[in-house]
Amino acid sequence: MTEEKTNVMRILEQKKVPYGHYRYTSTGAVSGAEVAEALGLAKEKVFKTLVTRGKSGGNYVFVIPVAEELDLKKAAASVGEKSIEMVKSKELLPLTGYVHGGCSPIGMKKLFKTVVDISAQNHEKIVFSAGRIGFQVEVSPDDLKKVIPFSFAELTV
Repeated sequence: MTEEKTNVMRILEQKKVPYGHYRYTSTGAVSGAEVAEALGLAKEKVFKTLVTRGKSGGNYVFVIPVAEELDLKKAAASVGEKSIEMVKSKELLPLTGYVHGGCSPIGMKKLFKTVVDISAQNHEKIVFSAGRIGFQVEVSPDDLKKVIPFSFAELTV
């Protein structure tokens, strides 16, 4: 039996980026904190992917620890916007190709400006969605840079 892979895993392999992967059983979108708990990982090491829209109409991706809350003012400042708001769940799939609870910064339909919380620099590797509910990947922040361009900023409340 071959192991099931997501597009995120295929992209990481294509770019020759080493990664770890985790699976958990879920009946739908669960909180990132529940994912960390299910996998037995520290909440500080597990990150969630949030998609926003700026006042200018542009979309932005923010990757923050699962137990934290996005500070909209800090996030807006990090991308040069006056303000930003979260994209509605129903807009997520057509915009990114991902569903709520399975959104990954890697492999979206379009490459949006991405900012990762500065706390990721405290970890050798971070864990985030592999693009499908129930799948997570573990990648070093340096290796993530080989796949998608992003900057670091303080993003949480």
